[in-house]
Amino acid sequence: MKILTAIPVHNEEAHLEDVLRQVLRHAGDVLAVDDGSTDRTPELLARFPEVRVIRHETNLGYGAGLRSAFAAALDGGYDGLVTLDCDGQHEPALIPEIAAGLADADVVSGSRYLKVFDPSQAPPEERRKINVEVTRWLNECLGLNLTDAFCGFKAYDRKALECFEITDLGYAMPLQVWVQAVRHGLRVVEKAVPLIYLDESRAFGGALDDSTYRLNHYREVFADAVRRAGLEVAGGCLG
Repeated sequence: MKILTAIPVHNEEAHLEDVLRQVLRHAGDVLAVDDGSTDRTPELLARFPEVRVIRHETNLGYGAGLRSAFAAALDGGYDGLVTLDCDGQHEPALIPEIAAGLADADVVSGSRYLKVFDPSQAPPEERRKINVEVTRWLNECLGLNLTDAFCGFKAYDRKALECFEITDLGYAMPLQVWVQAVRHGLRVVEKAVPLIYLDESRAFGGALDDSTYRLNHYREVFADAVRRAGLEVAGGCLG
């Protein structure tokens, strides 16, 4: 399979060079989507001529970065796409394993909760609580069997990419992906990946930093995605 590996990037000068060096050891075609970075990220990206760069002149959001990666994979004639974040949370050495999962699935989603790799690692409590709640929605409302709603380490085959119509440009974008995956009958599997938190103080930005607001926002985006997809879900599954 012809695979593109893409990394959404926004103000990642602290981690960018190390992540790219590791990714280039384990992936062929690599794309960085610079979502309007205002730090040294553009300068650092220029040091990696083998990495293709798409630049958003203004910051549009995490979902916008992934949407650009989806389009690049389709336009480039790739059979599949691997995505990972640029904050050091994902191990690039696992890229081949995640991509190999596409032999049996349309979407391969990393899970930080399928297996404990390092008992000393733990997610911020409020983030874990929200992940658990949203994962419950996905399982009870959509009939999925997931353990991690928000892991950014994923692989998609071309069939999946052609199905997605992403309109949410922010951190709720994965909820649209899950709903549309179910709507189109895509095969979904999870692969265990290590739980790594290098900076627990990282913020979402704006109102999303309030956990109650963030959970309510996710609920609204999910409910809207379900409605748009015309799916019938169990009553009360959103709590």
